[in-house]
Amino acid sequence: MKTAIVSGVGPLDGLGAQLCVRFARLGLHVLVAGRTQAKLDAVVDAIGGAGGSAQAVIADATLEADTERLFEIAGSDLTVAIYNTGNNTPGRIADMSAEYFENSWRVCCFGGFLFGRAAINAFAGNGGTLIFTGASASLRGRENFGAFNSSKGALRNLAQAMAKEYGRDGVHVGHVVVDGPIGGEKIKQGLPEYAAKLGDEGMIDIDGIVDGYVYLYQQPRQAWSFELDVRTSLEKW
Repeated sequence: MKTAIVSGVGPLDGLGAQLCVRFARLGLHVLVAGRTQAKLDAVVDAIGGAGGSAQAVIADATLEADTERLFEIAGSDLTVAIYNTGNNTPGRIADMSAEYFENSWRVCCFGGFLFGRAAINAFAGNGGTLIFTGASASLRGRENFGAFNSSKGALRNLAQAMAKEYGRDGVHVGHVVVDGPIGGEKIKQGLPEYAAKLGDEGMIDIDGIVDGYVYLYQQPRQAWSFELDVRTSLEKW
């Protein structure tokens, strides 16, 4: 049975969880990775209830040992690995502590390096698909988001380097720019007034985002894309 890894899984009504659900629906065994056991278990239960196969794995994306263990669990049947781990770290640069800035980079970029390196080694000889989740910050700097902009931009450049370095070895590296707020639990419960102001038309549909990951996964080797960007029709870009 082919295996998928999704790192950075949170609430069931979130991008990471819905990536797990969709790839399980495609017939893959999914390793559901994140830091909160209860959230991972909820996703695994949902997948199992629908007849799919999944396993929860507690892993801190910034720890090399956790990442290596995650890929050891996946074994030789790994076919797709998705790095969805990230943190939105707003703040003015002059007010920012060095630790705060470094942590943003560790989660977005350093963790992506650990994950990507492990995936490339796991795919050796067989090929596979490696996808990174990006954001509006991946493409442009913005005031009050210096830490997030720099860490997401670094992740994108790293992903592009991996794509060029390992494409001929059969490793398809993709990067999905999620340009705008996602219409999931985080914004609806964490920022309800903002979510209400945006409305459903102003938030990106999670299923639509997941479609993009599946599209990259299913592309033939003779027609690979590196990057997709997804936004609502109302988003200013």
